[in-house]
Amino acid sequence: MAGRKLLVLFGSQTGTAQDTAERIGREAKRRHFECQVEALDAYDVANLIHELLVVFVCATTGQGDPPDNMKMFWRFLFRKNLPPRSLCQMDYAVLGLGDSSYPKFNFVAKKLHKRVLQLGGSPLLPVALGDDQHDLGPDAVIDPWLLALWDKILALYPLPPGVEIISPDVRLPAKYTLHYVAEGSSCSDGDVLQPRAARAVPSEQHPFAARMVSNERVTAESHFQDVRLIEFDVTGSGMMFCAGDVVMIQPQNNPEDVQQFCQLLCLDPDRRFVLKPSEPGTALPALLPQPCTIRHLVTHYLDISCVPRRSFFELLSSLSANELEREKLQEFSSAQGQEELYSYCNRPRRTTLEALWDFPHTTCAIPADYLLDLIPRIRPRAFSIASSQLVHPNCIQILMAVVQYKTRLSKPRRGLCSSWLASLNPQHGDVRVPLWVKKGGMKFPSVADSPVIMIGPGTGVAPFRAAIQERVALGCRGNCLFFGCRQKSKDFYCQLEWEELVTKGFLMLFTAFSRDQEEKVYVQDRIRENQKLVWELLSSRNAHVYLAG
Repeated sequence: MAGRKLLVLFGSQTGTAQDTAERIGREAKRRHFECQVEALDAYDVANLIHELLVVFVCATTGQGDPPDNMKMFWRFLFRKNLPPRSLCQMDYAVLGLGDSSYPKFNFVAKKLHKRVLQLGGSPLLPVALGDDQHDLGPDAVIDPWLLALWDKILALYPLPPGVEIISPDVRLPAKYTLHYVAEGSSCSDGDVLQPRAARAVPSEQHPFAARMVSNERVTAESHFQDVRLIEFDVTGSGMMFCAGDVVMIQPQNNPEDVQQFCQLLCLDPDRRFVLKPSEPGTALPALLPQPCTIRHLVTHYLDISCVPRRSFFELLSSLSANELEREKLQEFSSAQGQEELYSYCNRPRRTTLEALWDFPHTTCAIPADYLLDLIPRIRPRAFSIASSQLVHPNCIQILMAVVQYKTRLSKPRRGLCSSWLASLNPQHGDVRVPLWVKKGGMKFPSVADSPVIMIGPGTGVAPFRAAIQERVALGCRGNCLFFGCRQKSKDFYCQLEWEELVTKGFLMLFTAFSRDQEEKVYVQDRIRENQKLVWELLSSRNAHVYLAG
């Protein structure tokens, strides 16, 4: 078995690429490979020249950008001074995950494939281009590509005589084992907001415990949509940001769901445990304290409200001792069952917790060791910062719509982060929210006399509120805002602020209230009506145009 080593590296923004990379890792173990699965930025890129067999799984985000957890790797790989044959010993394959409704479809995967080839790598297969727009999602491409990949790999690294591929019915060991700690032993439940290392800039690994100052509803009570203007105190965080930047917020599950989950799985929420990796070299989850309670794990880490992926049903089927439930779970995890899985899960937005309810015999027997393999971690949510640091140095404000909608399921669907934030009341005590700041995709002109045309319907106006505050503080007058909402009396966010700036001559404001008259009016109608002004700003004064939805 010596020398049968496979490295799987992923760049993932929403978790799909990571999920796929872990699937490849499991399939490798069934074929008796020693396999390491890592985020590209967690891997020491200097070792890449020694790797013989690598599979890259990477998503494309935004306008052809690499995900956050592969940005350092990306910069390194495109350095001009890398020798042209530096990866000549490597056999590799690239699997891309993208969305063909964007112009730069799978741009990162295509470019990565080309660059590794330039550096001397030997491609095992053409680059695979998974597409979110396909009826069956990226799996339509992934499934056949993986079959071809294993054929190629096993031709290069055949199984030794007498060794068989481990059957899918055989359960692989869990990534971690939970060791319960004896009652009364000294240990804390270590909140997610543990003290940061001195002077460390807040990040995903070390969020800042910001105090919520206010949580104000800015839509009329009679309006169907609940929108909040929320303010956080970030004094002492050391965070720097400008207009167009984003605040990342780490949400948590609601206590009712946590209690239900623990009851379903017959778990004692107050039991403490320490995690031990099953294989040497596996890092422990960064945001989990050691020791930790089950309640903390479920509240802050396990994403029990996400729509479960195919891999969830695959693992659940291997854990199931109930024949009827196991058959259904196997169907959901098979290539043929993907349409049915889509109808069961994705279309109605069924949550992981609700799926567990539907398989009660399997659920109550899930070994706690498998929780972290079965359920992904809660991902942070991004919000445009709606305030200027120049004007409000120690605060971050966000404009947030509380996500709630109906599907064919009886219970309304709720956004995890927005529902949690909306439920917090800073008047009832000290409320802390884990957050950090990230560079946004918008950069506003540094030249004071460059006019700015901003088109921000609904909560899309948030980054423009930050930009306008900043520009007004710097004395810039060429600010033109097109704002749209349903009704002037119900969801005209920041109305008084805008009107005051219009009076002072700092803002040109054009509003479109779509439901205030017979004929619906939108921001594009207001742009058309003011085409002379817009064209004059563009052609004669080099205006910058920004659009946020």
